[in-house]
Amino acid sequence: MAEAPATRVTLLNRIRATDDAEAWAEFARLYGPVVYGFARKRGLQDADAADLVQDVLRSVARNAHRINYDPKRGTFRGWLYTVTRNKVYNFLSANKNRPKAGGDGMAQERLDQLAGKPDESEAEWELEYQRRLSGKAMERVKHEFQANTWQAFWGTAVEGRGAAEVGKELSMTSGAVYVAKSRVLARLRDEVQQLMAEAEAVG
Repeated sequence: MAEAPATRVTLLNRIRATDDAEAWAEFARLYGPVVYGFARKRGLQDADAADLVQDVLRSVARNAHRINYDPKRGTFRGWLYTVTRNKVYNFLSANKNRPKAGGDGMAQERLDQLAGKPDESEAEWELEYQRRLSGKAMERVKHEFQANTWQAFWGTAVEGRGAAEVGKELSMTSGAVYVAKSRVLARLRDEVQQLMAEAEAVG
C-alpha cells in the first residue's frame, strides 16, 4: 500500500492551492457522495441533488483560501454540513411555491422537516460521511489481505452472516473466521483514522 501523506500535508491545505487538481479530485470523491446522499434523503431528485453537489463544491472552491481549521470553532466537516444544509433549505424554499409537478407535492413538508430537526439532519450527515469513509478505507486495504480473510470479514461484518456458515463456505473454522474479521476490522479502524486525518487535520 502506498504510504499515506503526512498529516501536515492535509487535503484542506492542498485544496487551498487551486491548481492541485489531484487534491480537488480526492475532495470530490470523498465529500461529493456525502453531499449527494444527504440531499437525496432530504427529498431532492437525482438531477437536483447532483446540481447541489456542484454548487457546494463551487462554494468550497470560492472559500478554500479562507478555510482555517480551528477545533474550537468546530470541524471542517461541520462547516461543510452547514453549507450543504443551507443550500438544501434554499432549494426547497425556492421550490415550495412553484407549481407542483408529479411527485413534488411534499416540498413544504420536507422543508419543515429540515428546519425543525437540525440534530437529526446532522446525525444523518455524519452517518453518510462515516459510510463513505468506511467504503474508501475498504478500497484501500482490501488488497492487503488474502482472499479468504477478506471474504470471512465480508460475510460476517458486512453481510451479517454467522461465522459457522461463512467458515463452512471458506473451509475455515469459526475461530479462524473471527480472527480474520478482527484483523480486517482493526486495519479498517486505522485506515479510517488516517483518512480523517488527511481530510481534516491542519498544521
